[in-house]
Amino acid sequence: MPATTTTYTLPTIHLNGTGAQSLADEYHAVYQAIDRACEALATATCNARDFYPQGNGAYQQARKERDDAFLKLKEVQNLAEAWMVRASGDI
Repeated sequence: MPATTTTYTLPTIHLNGTGAQSLADEYHAVYQAIDRACEALATATCNARDFYPQGNGAYQQARKERDDAFLKLKEVQNLAEAWMVRASGDI
């Protein structure tokens, strides 16, 4: 998977804001949940035999859609990681 080049708007850790430890813990939980979702999607069945009655191209389309879903999950995980890194620098 290609490395992300997305620039996120990240919080500034300061006395009147949410504590760095809270942010780190919360976004670590998000990161782990996305990791579990990726594992579940990877093990979920996507077999050509379930698509051939739909005609040529149906299975390939289903695989593409599944690959796109993985990319979206990874995008959310990258966001969570960026927040974790920002917060952990201030713990």
